[in-house]
Parts: sequence; C-alpha cells; structure tokens
Amino acid sequence: QEQFVESGGGLVQPGGSLRLACAASRRIFSLYNMGWYRQALGDQRELVAVVTSGGATYYVDSVKGRFTISRDDAKNTVYLQMNSLNPEDTAVYYCNADRGYLSGRFISPWGQGTQVTVSS
Repeated sequence: QEQFVESGGGLVQPGGSLRLACAASRRIFSLYNMGWYRQALGDQRELVAVVTSGGATYYVDSVKGRFTISRDDAKNTVYLQMNSLNPEDTAVYYCNADRGYLSGRFISPWGQGTQVTVSS
C-alpha cells in the first residue's frame, strides 16, 4: 500500500530537459521492474519507460531517443532523463513497480506524481 514519491518535475520550454526521480525501498528494487508512467490532463495514464531489475530498458515509441530511464541501486532510485521535451510531453508523471514485465499490474497505489509542463 506504500506510495512512491516522485520529484523533479517543473516548467520547461520546448526542447528543454528535466530529470525525474523516484525513490523506492531496497526490497522493491530487488524484486520488481520499475516504470515511469504519465497522464495528461483529461487523458488516460500511459506507460513511458521501464527499467528491469537487471537494467534492461523499454520505451514507448513516442519517447525513444529522447528519454532515458535508469536506476541507481545504491540509492534505490529510478530516474527518467527527459530531453528534447515537447508540449505533448506535458503530463503528470508517476512511477510504480511492475508486478511482471509490461504487465499493467502494479504493487502500489498511484501517488500524486510530479507535474511536467512543456510550454513556450
């Protein structure tokens, strides 16, 4: 039932960059793949990127080449480096632990997320 706490969002201009962070427990990092998800205002939540416990990554097509997901096991933290941001990236970004791989099933309730706004 524990929620993750996301940070690093903000307001940036198109073409700018942000780095999001999500801290989790050591137990979570050792057992589950971690993902970043986003939900635009009035839209559905969608998968953005996943990093497995072994370090493999997956990205939705719309962010490939622009976003990089990574994990720091020493800090029990997953990051999302977002470059070349465009207004379509504007959303609340969430992290969660996947019960499998791209399973759509998560171990924790959704937290408040962190707002990313890309605007001129």
